Amino acid sequence: MVESSAGRPAPPPVEARSLAALVVAHRACTRCADAGLIPSARPVFSGRPGQRVLLVGQAPGPVEHDVTRPFAGRAGRELVRWMLRAGFADEEDFRARVWITSTTTCFPGRRPDGAGDRRPGPAEVALCAGWLEAVLHLLAPRLVIPVGSLALSRLLGGLRLDDAVGRAFDAAGRPVEEASPTAGRVLVPLPHPSGQSRWLNDPARRRRLDAALELLSGLLDWTVR
Repeated sequence: MVESSAGRPAPPPVEARSLAALVVAHRACTRCADAGLIPSARPVFSGRPGQRVLLVGQAPGPVEHDVTRPFAGRAGRELVRWMLRAGFADEEDFRARVWITSTTTCFPGRRPDGAGDRRPGPAEVALCAGWLEAVLHLLAPRLVIPVGSLALSRLLGGLRLDDAVGRAFDAAGRPVEEASPTAGRVLVPLPHPSGQSRWLNDPARRRRLDAALELLSGLLDWTVR
């Protein structure tokens, strides 16, 4: 359980018994704005019951905030290219089969120096944690894709991108050796597709991305069996 900045476990944001109820409640969430952590609240995510894949990014950017569509900007276009390499037929197929959310679901604003978007802080992550926990519980995805270091730390705490990308893990953080496990949730981390990230400038890291996308390709059919 993620803890609040005061050290107490973040309370569940809603007692939702269905994904439909969860979506309605999440859309209306203003917690971080009420706490003065962000200028305004506009949760951005997409999903529907029956999807077996969950993708978790860092936070929406300004484009996503404006159109209320996850990964709608430049980073999203790169992510879609990765998803096509992983085996989705096209962007429509990817968005139809994957519940897309983020560690915090409202735009955190720009950095004070104007050089990119601000990384959400621990208080925002704690306030938003219940939404992700509820999706994991109610959607029960078989495959989870943490995108970027913040999502990785949220879902597989203690692992760095260099140690995680190109590998698969179970829900407890143990490596999964076989490409087609027979049971349990599998997590396949990816780096963030943002052009501001320098992680992929290293050829060895690009090979890790290639390996991760190959793993996803082998797992997509498994998710619907």
